[in-house]
Amino acid sequence: MNMKKEELLKEIETLLNNTPNDKTQINPNYLEYLEIEDLESIKRGLLERVGKLDKEDVEWLKEVIKL
Repeated sequence: MNMKKEELLKEIETLLNNTPNDKTQINPNYLEYLEIEDLESIKRGLLERVGKLDKEDVEWLKEVIKL
């Protein structure tokens, strides 16, 4: 499996779990069907949501995915 895809998947999961109590996981088998561009697009869309989070959640995300 492509390491870049795996890294993007982990970052997407982190963005989906935008609070420490969330536990969303994505099946890694989807990586067979998604291209890097797809994963990057998903990540960008989720990052846009970050602007709508409160300051505490944004700080947590920055720490986890090293924004």
